[in-house]
Amino acid sequence: MRVRRSRHAGNTTSRTAAIVGLLLLVGACTSAQQVPQPTAVGNPADPTDLRGVCPATIVVQTQWTPHITVEGGMYHLLGANPVIDADAKRVTAPLVVRGRDTGVKLELRAGGPAIGFTQPSAQMYADTTINLGVLGGLDEGIQVSATQPTLAVMGLVEIHPQIILWDPATYPGFTTIKDIGQTNTKVFYFGGNTYMEYLVGAGLLKRSQVDGSYDGSPSHFVAAGGKAAVAGYANAEPYIYEKDVKQWGKPVKYQLVYDAGYPNYGPPLVIRPADKDKLAPCLRKLVPILQQAQVDVLAQPGPAIDLTLRLNQAYKVATQYTKESSEFAARQMKALKLSSNGPDAAVGNFDVSRVQRLIDITEPIFAAQKKPVKDGLKPSDVVTNEFVDPKIGYGAG
Repeated sequence: MRVRRSRHAGNTTSRTAAIVGLLLLVGACTSAQQVPQPTAVGNPADPTDLRGVCPATIVVQTQWTPHITVEGGMYHLLGANPVIDADAKRVTAPLVVRGRDTGVKLELRAGGPAIGFTQPSAQMYADTTINLGVLGGLDEGIQVSATQPTLAVMGLVEIHPQIILWDPATYPGFTTIKDIGQTNTKVFYFGGNTYMEYLVGAGLLKRSQVDGSYDGSPSHFVAAGGKAAVAGYANAEPYIYEKDVKQWGKPVKYQLVYDAGYPNYGPPLVIRPADKDKLAPCLRKLVPILQQAQVDVLAQPGPAIDLTLRLNQAYKVATQYTKESSEFAARQMKALKLSSNGPDAAVGNFDVSRVQRLIDITEPIFAAQKKPVKDGLKPSDVVTNEFVDPKIGYGAG
């Protein structure tokens, strides 16, 4: 609280009364508002000591329900005995790096159905207690650049796992998404996904064959007897259809949308650009910690898988993950190099030319949807490599 001094000093009694009154007022404000104390000052030389540079509790709005492949590194960093709020669908624990407590807490809030399917970018502006968010993909950051801008400080997934899948027995001639487009095969997808506008606009699929009514349920595919193609994720649906969907129970084939020419990064970790200066001291230490965690969790995914399964059960998530499907997801992220290094052997950094290609592809799509991007949008408006440690990557030791 700041007090402006009067130009005309009063007598001693008046000043004393004013000071006493001010102290009483400050005490009342502190009691009523419970003003949080700043984090204790830590050791600036210790890269794992986040006291004094990060919020006492770092709040992250995640992209979806708890799972291993995107925010797996963050779940890996949660210390023992996490506090689970099943009603609010969030978990909080000390942020621990390889057994060392960083001095701050990490709170991970579920997304998707937990927030009414609100885009994480919108949720960050609706609730400013959120420090960082995880978008559905980098294309989301481009889409909202004019209205609710975000700045990606790390790519959690190098290649987006979006796929189009099909039954190889029904369509033995299909090897790519373009092959599907040479037929009239129905393609079910989540309505509103930007990549589908790219696939149609590029002539890889026909407008007449795509159907945006897909809700994630395998019922569409099963009901069609395999005579339809379906959107999905390379780290999930191939296992689910073969192992978990008893009405199907056969392998499927697929192509990554990325390999069809849509250079989307997987879910990135973002901040509100207006918060950059305030969060920069924290991000200089936090982002390298998250980089290493992303590497570590895929090397030893078991504990994080166990925690995410426990959280999904506590949150009563409709589509329950299993240990086996989660282990498949971790293997698939490595096998397909969805989780891999950026252009210079570091995990989490962005290739500026690739970001520019994505802007060039999506800008006219969003303009046609009456959702124009920021005027003169540049890669530096949506991503930064400032906080990424170039020495941390997969295979770096």
